[in-house]
Amino acid sequence: MSKSLRLAAAAATLLASFTVGAHAAQTFMKTGGLTTQPIGHYELCQREPAECRQSTANARPIKLTRNLWQAMIDINNSVNAAVQPRTDQEIWGIEEFWSYPDVFGDCEDYVLEKRRLLMKAGVPAGNLLITVVRQPNGDGHAVLTVMTSMGDYILDNLEPRVLAWTDTEYTYLKRQSAASSGKWVSINDGRAGAVASVGTSR
Repeated sequence: MSKSLRLAAAAATLLASFTVGAHAAQTFMKTGGLTTQPIGHYELCQREPAECRQSTANARPIKLTRNLWQAMIDINNSVNAAVQPRTDQEIWGIEEFWSYPDVFGDCEDYVLEKRRLLMKAGVPAGNLLITVVRQPNGDGHAVLTVMTSMGDYILDNLEPRVLAWTDTEYTYLKRQSAASSGKWVSINDGRAGAVASVGTSR
């Protein structure tokens, strides 16, 4: 089966499970106070100040409809298929450089593009939060959290499915503030101890 057919089949399966999967989640991350901004995001904000000026007054989870669920699946699949994984060292010759991907990108680049496309589809910035996690092997990683009325869902370049955050194997460390895209808050994962200063790599 071709890659495009596999993606289409996966999307159909996920959409079919919308009622059971999406509506059964209803789990939200518990966030704490303000914490350090990842250096890559800070530098992105210096280059493109508008990235850190998005504010959402009284941010609340967006209603999770079938259309939004389909958009989340489609965008996760399309960006994962279009962008070829490379490290910042391979692309830019430096350790950390957050940017919108062209052909190549690493984890945070996938996240930025998915966030951009979902905002273009009408999802408020305050519901689309860049999130730093630790993988089971200890490596840092970035994913996109979509804060919906039925819980927090994760779009990930290492996973073809859109999963509730509690269904992933990551330890969640910190994410953008729902109120201001230039601020970051800690996450009280509750499942494992971790240090919130981890970088991202994949």
